[in-house]
Amino acid sequence: MIKQLDKAWKEKRPIEIVYVKKDDSISQRTVLVYRVTDTYIKAFCLRKKQPRIFKVDSILAVSFKSKSFKLYA
Repeated sequence: MIKQLDKAWKEKRPIEIVYVKKDDSISQRTVLVYRVTDTYIKAFCLRKKQPRIFKVDSILAVSFKSKSFKLYA
């Protein structure tokens, strides 16, 4: 999964993630990845229009979206 997240970051491609929230409910988000480590990702959530941090261990699935976006620092 880290390879997919890293690829999304390098290619500036949005990804859809399915993850377990703190309350143990399942959520789905489309995000733009800004940083990937072994334990978390920093990303911009397109639904909430805000930056978010997701634990890699909580991500259940990753799928690529087709459209690319420019990321600005």
